[in-house]
Formats: sequence, C-alpha cells, structure tokens
Amino acid sequence: MACLTHGLTWVPLYVALLYLVIKNNESVAQILLVIGCSAACVLLADVTADIIVKPLVARPRPCNEPQISEMVHFVSGLRSMDYSFFSAHAANTISIAVFFCLLVRSKVLGTTLVVWSLVNGYTRIYLGLHYPFDVLTGLAWGTAVGFLVYWLYTLLYKRLSSVNNYVSTQYTSTGYSLDDVDIVELVFFLTIIYTIIRAVIIY
Repeated sequence: MACLTHGLTWVPLYVALLYLVIKNNESVAQILLVIGCSAACVLLADVTADIIVKPLVARPRPCNEPQISEMVHFVSGLRSMDYSFFSAHAANTISIAVFFCLLVRSKVLGTTLVVWSLVNGYTRIYLGLHYPFDVLTGLAWGTAVGFLVYWLYTLLYKRLSSVNNYVSTQYTSTGYSLDDVDIVELVFFLTIIYTIIRAVIIY
C-alpha cells in the first residue's frame, strides 16, 4: 500500500501519458496546451486542498488521533503530521483522470485512470492518512476541476486549430491512436505488477 501511494511509483504512467500527448498532437502549441492544462488540474486541486481548506478545517489525520491510531496500518513508518480534510491525492489523481477521459475519449483508458485514482484514494484510507469522507470530498472536487480545466482547454484549443472528429477503428474520436493508448495501459499494468512484487519481497 505504501508503494501505491507514493508519487514516484507512478512516474512511468506520467511519462506514458506525456508520450501519448506528444505523439498525437500536431504542434508544439497543442502539446504545451495539454501539458499546461494537466498542470493546472494538479495545481488547482492541490492548492485548494493543501493551502486553503486543510488549514481552515484543521482536522488531524486518523494516524494522529489517539483513539484511532491503534487501528491504523503503519507501513514503513509512513505518517504525516499535517491535516486530513480533504485528500489532495484523491483530488489530484481524479482531476487528471477526468481531464484525460474527456481529452482522449477512450473508454479503456478512462476506466484505467479512474481505477488508478480510486486505488490511490483507498491507500490513503488504509494507511490512516485520511478518513473516507476526506477521500470522497477530494474525488468530488477533483472531478469538478477536471471538467473545468477541460472546458478551458476546449476554448483555447479552438484558437490554435480546427476541431476534427475522427471516425476510424485506429483512433479515438479526438484523434488519439489506440495503439498509443495501449502503451499507456501496458505501463499501468506493469506498474501494478511491480508494486505487487515489491510488496511481496519487502513485506
């Protein structure tokens, strides 16, 4: 669980998504727009949670509550002394998932990214870093952020190029190669296999 919740574990997935974007956009401006919007998803979700809401609510994490800490799974000494409400991990990951769902329009990729986000959220609860409502709130806020940023993306994209609808068995409706989507899928599943093997070896 500790491995799944670390951002570094998912670097290969981020690189695969970057590859997908670079490979399937025609101009540097289009590529930078997607990268910028992805960064905006994380920034908006993270700043709202960590900089604004957490200090205002100031709810301790479950792992720091004396009445609850004995029921918490401490893995590799993983704890955090900052506040619990709401989960920035859940908000960040679901905002990226929703944005790429709308961007790529692949049901398989969309499902995979949503599962990725839910797995991240579950690990935060399992490790005692968040209450379930913290994660649910993070998922709700992140979903809203993903939709908002995609709406802004469509407005800016129209200024860069014409909007095309692709009808092909090799591409999604927004022009993303299904072969490239498969690469992202492969990276995701290899990462999951890596975390399972690592957990077996270490724990």
